[in-house]
Amino acid sequence: MSMIYGERVRLRATERDDVKKFFVWVNDPDVTRYLSLYLPMSAVDEENWFDAMTKRDQNEKTLVIEVRDGDGWKMIGNCCVFDIDPISRMGELGIMLGEKDEWNKGYGTETMILLLRHGFDTLNLNRVHLRVYAENRRAKRSYEKAGFVEEGRLRESVYKHGKYDDVIVMSVLRSEWVARIKEK
Repeated sequence: MSMIYGERVRLRATERDDVKKFFVWVNDPDVTRYLSLYLPMSAVDEENWFDAMTKRDQNEKTLVIEVRDGDGWKMIGNCCVFDIDPISRMGELGIMLGEKDEWNKGYGTETMILLLRHGFDTLNLNRVHLRVYAENRRAKRSYEKAGFVEEGRLRESVYKHGKYDDVIVMSVLRSEWVARIKEK
């Protein structure tokens, strides 16, 4: 797959050298606060994750999120489409922005729009969904800006930081995506 370009963001294939940065991010409690990770990860764990990821279907491999940095690109996170159902033509999205100095700049929203474009225009999906912790209001707003709508709530379905939190299911349908593109 070639790189996926947006206005300020590009998505590229993950390389083994990227795992060193991922290792730092997955061990930062600020970064993993709203992710399903809850235990420290070793460098070997991350290497094993990479090896397993390379064996996945091409459409479900993790992509690196990069932003312009002078004349080059700076890696700020990763994302993916996963659990693709080929019959119902749906998949789930995931994202991790690891570079905290790049938070609150709209890169997450742009990344999700790129993933939606990829999901609908390249992978021919009909429905794309994600899950977000109810407490993660910043991410929920970002997803709404990208076009996601809340479709359900899994009450107290995650236990993290000594308490239960709801998980909100959000989605975009192909018809909504097409209508949104026509508006622009």
